[in-house]
Parts: sequence; C-alpha cells; structure tokens
Amino acid sequence: MKPSAFKWMMACAAIILVVLFFIYDLGQFLSLSYFKSRHAWLMDIYTHHTLMTLGLYMLIYVTVTALSLPGAAVMTLAGGSLFGLLTGTVVISFASTIGATLAFLLSRFVLKDWVQKRYKDKLRTINQGIEKDGAFYLFTLRLVPVFPFFIINLVMGLTPIRTSRFYLVSQMGMLPGTLVYVNAGTQLAQINSLKGILSPGLLLSFALLGVFRSWQKKG
Repeated sequence: MKPSAFKWMMACAAIILVVLFFIYDLGQFLSLSYFKSRHAWLMDIYTHHTLMTLGLYMLIYVTVTALSLPGAAVMTLAGGSLFGLLTGTVVISFASTIGATLAFLLSRFVLKDWVQKRYKDKLRTINQGIEKDGAFYLFTLRLVPVFPFFIINLVMGLTPIRTSRFYLVSQMGMLPGTLVYVNAGTQLAQINSLKGILSPGLLLSFALLGVFRSWQKKG
C-alpha cells in the first residue's frame, strides 16, 4: 500500500469515527452528570472486573484523546473517582499521552506535508525554533493549562519535533494537571461542573511556574 493511500485511509477512518460520535450523541456518556448517576454501578464493575475495567477505560480514553473529542476532562475526574489518586494518575497519565501522541501522528501524517509546502516561508522560523528549543517550548505549553491540549497535539504534528520527544515531554508536562483533575475526581460527589477545578489561582501558579522555568533556562 502506498504511503499516500494509507494517509487517506487514516484520515477517512478518523473522520468517520468523529461523525458517528456526534450523530449518535455519544458525548452524553462522557458527561459529568452521567458518570455521577452511574458511579455506584461503575464502582461495582471495577471491583469485580478490575483489569477489564482498567483496559476498557484506557482504550476509550486513548480514542477520545486521539480523535480530539470532548470528554477527556470528565473521564479524568471519573478515573480519579473510580481508581483513586495513585492508580488513576498512572493510568490516565499513560492513556492521555498515548492518545495525544496518536493525535499528533494523525496530524503529521495527514496534514504536515501540505501545510509545510504551502506555508514554507512562514513556517521557517517556527521550524527552526522547534528544532532548537522544541522540548522546552512544548513542556511550557503543557504546563500552562490555558492552552487546549488537543490544539497543541495537532499543531505540534505539523512541526519537525520528534515523536519520542513529543511523547516524553507531553507525559511530564501534563502530569501536574492530571494530578489536579484526578485528585478532584476523588471528591466527585462534590463537583457539579468543571469550572471550579482549575481556579484562577491554580492557573496563575502553573503560568508562573512556566515563566520561572523559562527564565531559569535563559539564565
């Protein structure tokens, strides 16, 4: 099979899955109200079928993240509620990073050549910056959660950053935010919306940490 044909097959498969997700309103199963209403049932399944539940959860999480679908934040809360802080953090850290890397690769395989050719002159400076300082730049973006992670995944796929570097930096950079959401998930009964989890103060703390690391590196 030609590489170009494989790229188009990947793109078509992703588009079909996304369309089906919205046609059948599957997002209702990834809502906070749904998880809260089914919490006891899900806990019972997890207690009696632990490995199966963890495996299925990771598969769904990876799929949602890879296709940039809404629901990852709620799934993180649900994971914290079901699995606890330690197990939840480990499972979600790997699932979110794997999913992000798949979204990164999908963007790279399908769009990179076209974008780089079309905007070659405009992207030259960005490409040089990524090659020189890509890991640190990506880490800063991951550390400051005001940037939607799905956008970072797609945009980074259009740059020259290596896949292995993207994976490792993403896993480290997303870990603080993952811990916050998983810890909040352990108190799922008290959460009525996602707005209060990342408070302005917490966002500012992440931002200041990112600025401090930037200053430290330059110094």
